[in-house]
Amino acid sequence: MKHLRSLREFIAELDAIGEINEIDAEVDWNLEIGAIVRRSYDLKAPAPLFNTIAGYTGTGFRVLGAPGGLSGPRHRLARIALALGLPAETSGRDIMEAVVAARARPGIPPIQVPAAEAPCKENVLLGDAIDLFAFPTPLIHGNDGGRYIQTYGMNIARTPDGSWTNWSINRMMIADRNRLACLIPGPQHLGIIRTQWAERGEPMPIALALGVEPALPYAGAMPLPEGADESHFVGALFGEGIAVVPAETVDLSVPATAEIVIEGHIAFDETADEGPMNEYPGYNSFEASPKPVFHVSAITHRHGAILPVVAAGPPVEEDHTGTGTMHAAEILYQLRKAGLPAASAWFSYESALHWLIVSVTPDWHETLATSSPELARRVGDIVFTGKAGFGVPKVLLVEDDIDITDVNDVVWAFATRTHPERGEVHFPAKPTAALSVYLTEEEQHTYRAGKVVHNCLLADRFPKDQRPVKGSFTNGWPAHIRERILANWTTSYGYPERPEE
Repeated sequence: MKHLRSLREFIAELDAIGEINEIDAEVDWNLEIGAIVRRSYDLKAPAPLFNTIAGYTGTGFRVLGAPGGLSGPRHRLARIALALGLPAETSGRDIMEAVVAARARPGIPPIQVPAAEAPCKENVLLGDAIDLFAFPTPLIHGNDGGRYIQTYGMNIARTPDGSWTNWSINRMMIADRNRLACLIPGPQHLGIIRTQWAERGEPMPIALALGVEPALPYAGAMPLPEGADESHFVGALFGEGIAVVPAETVDLSVPATAEIVIEGHIAFDETADEGPMNEYPGYNSFEASPKPVFHVSAITHRHGAILPVVAAGPPVEEDHTGTGTMHAAEILYQLRKAGLPAASAWFSYESALHWLIVSVTPDWHETLATSSPELARRVGDIVFTGKAGFGVPKVLLVEDDIDITDVNDVVWAFATRTHPERGEVHFPAKPTAALSVYLTEEEQHTYRAGKVVHNCLLADRFPKDQRPVKGSFTNGWPAHIRERILANWTTSYGYPERPEE
């Protein structure tokens, strides 16, 4: 595992494989940056690094777009893999195994470093010097209610008794020069901690770290159990603690290499209008509502700070790659812990996280001596329980002959293996995320709706030697024919070595 300890090290690694596109031409923070980021997702183009931003020339501040987007076909998951310490060409399945392995290891706490050794302390702004508009925060979407400085940073908060520190990602919009309006859903861990502070009648101390080392946003997106510290998971992933430093005005530690750190308190009795902002289901949003206020008491930042920006919306963007990757890994860990023969798990990024695909070993029927509807029920009982399955509405259950990271394979399996009348196992009134557009108003407000497992399993429907086999290149032709085709593909048939060339 290669531990990239700062956003700048991550950018250098991406640049070395052609996954950074530096833009020196002046761009406007007002919608132009957001539109370029969105276009880069659509084309799976290199991540845009904006060096010259209108109104901010001479400040040295920059913006990095699409830090966790998908890449071209040669290394589709490069940004995810590199962030998690893996080679750029690592497969989705191997990413899952690396995360699950770290999940099973004891956490390693952060290491405190002196402020003099922490790049995030190069500039310290207090009192009247605080100005959130000093940074080139873009207005991302045409219908956004304001400029969102927090789309890919870490919210760091601790329970009043000090027993639990949580690192999470929740959007935050600039309200004015020293206030943010924050989306903090009550069922999420940050909401749980804020409730504890509100019950005491006290504002919640918080630090917002932007431009952190690349594994941290993935840890923040992982649905670890209540009480777990995400920074400790990153330590387990790399076998060493991350570097942190005390904040200036709140009793919290922050990542030492962060580009920008914003400190302060979330009021328990004050709101400001927040939104609209487009979200992971992929539709334009048009509603604003009162949200908790973050009063800023300090800002620290590196020289020439780089702000990472996500343009949330249709797949595939960081809501899908970050949340999807880490939620699938946690669910895989829980399935195996329950003794089920789970081969892998994966969210279809293209489904906007509405399809979780779970594969089981081909011998599941012999191993468990159970039917596929019963196995689907057991899988659903695990997936739809707890934080990991909170946002999962639909599970596709397949055997391991399907590449669950390939959307074409998944669609083929779903279409051809699920019985239209008997292929669904339903789970009424389960806890659910509130953003799916098909939900009723009551379901959105109660956070409860029906969920389903689509049973795509074959092993209990056919004798072992008569199970359907995909008529693919590998399965449909003798080995000597396949070898001849591959040997002659370029020299005799005139095809390029790789389809993308």
